[in-house]
Amino acid sequence: MQETEKMKQGKLYNPFRLEKPTWRELRPYLKAFNDSAYWEDRKPLEELCKKFKKSYDDISLVPPFYCDHGINISIGKHFQGNTGIVILDEAEVIIGDDVLIGPRVSIYTVSHPIDPAIRKMDLEYASSVVIEDGVWIAGNVIINPGVTIGKNSIIGSGSVVTKDIPSHVIAVGNPCHVLREIHEEDHEYWMKKYKEYQNE
Repeated sequence: MQETEKMKQGKLYNPFRLEKPTWRELRPYLKAFNDSAYWEDRKPLEELCKKFKKSYDDISLVPPFYCDHGINISIGKHFQGNTGIVILDEAEVIIGDDVLIGPRVSIYTVSHPIDPAIRKMDLEYASSVVIEDGVWIAGNVIINPGVTIGKNSIIGSGSVVTKDIPSHVIAVGNPCHVLREIHEEDHEYWMKKYKEYQNE
């Protein structure tokens, strides 16, 4: 079995022996976007997004941005990403619609063996990350391999997400844990604020 196929299947693989190192092809596109006047010229972002598995025209992303391969990243509609996002996409990273990601958020799919004898052989493995529709991830959050964050949930600043987070909750901390559910009262409060905004 080829190293790329091992990587896709979540098996141990050697990143230095990948048959088609997509990270090399991606580097010029990352550099062009990160050096761009992104507020004036969307072309570098559009060219970078063509390297993703899926994205939409209404994506908003502030440089600098870093990812390993690009081809394993799927981004839904109306995505907003702040500055300094890092995505190590050795496995799939699936981001739903209407997702907000704050500054300096890191999403990791890759990990290394616990045993040092195996680790020094340059072997690693990867597990997918899923961020469902309507999620807000605040600044400086770390999302570890294999995690799913449920629909409309909020991850507080500085959290380290090590396990799945259910839908419709606010979760915080290291390790990240559920603080409380998001209730109908929250909806009513923010609808009131929205109406005030409209009337001003």
